[in-house]
Amino acid sequence: MSENQEKKVHGIVAEYESVDSLLDACRRVRDAGYKKTDAYTPFPVHGIDKALGIKPTHLPWIVLVCGLTGTATALLMQIWMNAIDYPYIISGKPFISLPAFIPVAFELTVLFASFGAFFGMWALNGLPRFSNPMFTDPRFDRVTDDRFFLYVDSKDPRFDEGSVQQLFNETGGQHIQSVIDDDSSSKIPKPIFAIWGLIVAFSVIPLLIVLKMRVTNSSSPRFHVFYDMDFSPAKDAQQGSTLFADGRAMRPDVPGTVARGEVGQDMNFLTGIDMEELDRVDSPRAERLVNTHLNPLVPQDPDGNDDDEATSPEVSAQAEAAQEPSVMDTTPWLKENPLDVDRELLALGQQYFGIYCSVCHGLNGGGNGLVNRRARKILAQSWIPPSSLHQESLYEDKYPDGKLFNTISNGIRKMPGYASQIKARDRWAIVAYVRALQMSQNASIDLVPQDRREEILERQREVEQKLEEQAEAERKAEEERAKRAGK
Repeated sequence: MSENQEKKVHGIVAEYESVDSLLDACRRVRDAGYKKTDAYTPFPVHGIDKALGIKPTHLPWIVLVCGLTGTATALLMQIWMNAIDYPYIISGKPFISLPAFIPVAFELTVLFASFGAFFGMWALNGLPRFSNPMFTDPRFDRVTDDRFFLYVDSKDPRFDEGSVQQLFNETGGQHIQSVIDDDSSSKIPKPIFAIWGLIVAFSVIPLLIVLKMRVTNSSSPRFHVFYDMDFSPAKDAQQGSTLFADGRAMRPDVPGTVARGEVGQDMNFLTGIDMEELDRVDSPRAERLVNTHLNPLVPQDPDGNDDDEATSPEVSAQAEAAQEPSVMDTTPWLKENPLDVDRELLALGQQYFGIYCSVCHGLNGGGNGLVNRRARKILAQSWIPPSSLHQESLYEDKYPDGKLFNTISNGIRKMPGYASQIKARDRWAIVAYVRALQMSQNASIDLVPQDRREEILERQREVEQKLEEQAEAERKAEEERAKRAGK
């Protein structure tokens, strides 16, 4: 018995000279009922999977499941952190905000799917393998050059060495021979375990150093990996600086700067005041308001004196405009919104109202927003409850649109001004939406379009009928209870 016969036979392999002959042999082997087969080619061959009868891989399903697991993990993690464990109140945004959760969900979806594709491919292919019996055939080296090989595994239920060799002969196979064990060991080389152990050991060292530094004190200075980043001369927001005369690191806009999109807007639109009328009744104040918007950085004294106690026109204008309701106000405010109020403008106003105003005033304008509820819950002593936008003193006949616009721009009492955060057009959109909120609480049927009135009246009659039926049912139930009590 020869040395090759003493070794285990893993299968039969045949060599082919062309792609067409290989594909024909694959189909013949498939039709003969063999399942555990494989083909080796120097380049990808279209249709060879179908010719061998190989079923589609399960890898896409593994990737899909892993991706969905990543999505669910990210969403549940953010819902738990942001809405349950530590509710984060900011700008009136909902605790469970799917648009805000999408970036993290996307990242974990890609991460989990990548892991599923990588490790799933290894598992389905039985990797890693440190030896392959096919390497025992010296002619197999030509598979990367100009030859094609077809292999039938001995583990196939229909495997018979003589039958397989006869089938390969019929299909034009050349150099048909048995695939036997190679001389390499099937065990993982011990040096690999040693290298892997060293890598794990060294990777733990930085973790131990970090843990030690967190629980101990040191007299040595901190070690800076990126020294220039730790000691950068750049200043953070709101920090002071001796480089500039005003002591501020943040540099304000150049005098006369006009925000993008604000060019061509008149002073009436930017202030909410009829500037022609103001110039007629109070010319110095009109001049100060104009200077506020054209040159907000130059301090000026209302009396025309340039001294250290001069008040900036911005502060002066805000102090004059943001008056208490009880103070007599002679400012010629614009009576109506300068923009055309339509559905699009109201939708824009609703969006910005929800972001900036609803935090205190509430989504319905009743003055009971998230911040107010939080302040009342913790019994904040210095908290002043925000006004309800539905009180009569804030309706347009007593509180003109221009004055409401000015309040949004410059603030009032503890409410800050939003002129630096919201564009003028968007502030007027908020004014329009506030008026719509007020009108919704005291609207009459005359304000409803003619084609919608009958529908509203019909709904009103249905509600009244249901209330009457409910009252009648309660009356009968009360009479029934009375009768039972009399018996």
